[in-house]
Amino acid sequence: MQKKFIAEFIGTYFLVFAGPGAMVIDDITKSITHVGVALTFGLVVMALIYTFGHISGAHFNPAVTIGFWVRGDITPREGLFYIVTQFAAAVAASCTLRMLFGNVSNLGATLPLGTESQSFVLEFILTFILMLVILGSAVHGKAVKSFAGIAIGGTVGLMAMFAGPICGASMNPARSLGPAIVSGATQHLWLYLVATVLGAVAATLVYKLLHE
Repeated sequence: MQKKFIAEFIGTYFLVFAGPGAMVIDDITKSITHVGVALTFGLVVMALIYTFGHISGAHFNPAVTIGFWVRGDITPREGLFYIVTQFAAAVAASCTLRMLFGNVSNLGATLPLGTESQSFVLEFILTFILMLVILGSAVHGKAVKSFAGIAIGGTVGLMAMFAGPICGASMNPARSLGPAIVSGATQHLWLYLVATVLGAVAATLVYKLLHE
C-alpha cells in the first residue's frame, strides 16, 4: 500500500513540475512555445504511466481516482489517501517551481481566457474524453494495455494543444490546485476542481453503460 502512495506522489510531483514548469520556462525564455508545452504534458504523462502504472495504476489525478472509486476499483479509504497524496505532491512541485523561478506566469496555473462557464464546459468535455480513453485503453479486458501510455499521453497532449489557450486544459484537480495555491491565483480554482470531477464521473458511468 505504501508503495502505491509513494508512486502517486512522485508521479504527480513530476507531472506538475514538468507541465506547468514548461509554461513558466516558456514565459522566461520564449523558447518552448504552446506546442512545446502541450507536448511536455503529453510526454510526461506517457512516461509516468509506463514507470508507475504497474505500482499504483498511475492515476496522478484526483478526478481519475474518483472515477475508479465510482467503478468500485478502489476503496473510499484508499481513494482518499490517493487524493491527499496527489494534492500534496502538486503543492510541493509548485513550491519547487516558485523557489527556482519566482512567481512567474502564476506558476502555470489554469485560468480561463473567456468566461468561467465556457471553461467549465470545456473542462468537463476534456476530462470526460480523457477518462474514456483511460478506461478503454488501460482497463478494458480486450485493450492492448502495452499501448495505454501512448493513448493516454497522446490524449493529454492533444487536449492541451487545442484547448489549452482557452481553458488551460487541466483535466486534473491536482494539476490546477498546486499552481493556484502557491501562486495565489485561486479566483477560478473551483471550476477546475468541479468540472474535471464531474467529467470523470460521467465518463465512468457512460463506460459502464457501454461495456458492462
